[in-house]
Amino acid sequence: MITFEIILLIILILCAISASLSKKLLTTIIIFMAYSLIMSVLWVTLESPDLAITEAAVGAGITSILFFVVLKKIGAIGDIEEKEGKKDGEKSQTLS
Repeated sequence: MITFEIILLIILILCAISASLSKKLLTTIIIFMAYSLIMSVLWVTLESPDLAITEAAVGAGITSILFFVVLKKIGAIGDIEEKEGKKDGEKSQTLS
């Protein structure tokens, strides 16, 4: 059980470092969601199921949804979809 907790702590630290070093906002939010889910598993291993449920609901659920809504409102997600669409369109034009 100790090795499982140590592995989770290492993954938690890696998530924290990679979220702070990430350049893309969408990637950072996804890493933050993983961080919250790993933290909720750690709360379960520490025998605190009430904190685990709260962390999963608030950290990975509500906060992440709010982040996605904000990215959509400021146009960060729409820009990503448009850029990918242009890249796909350019590739299909060069193939035909």
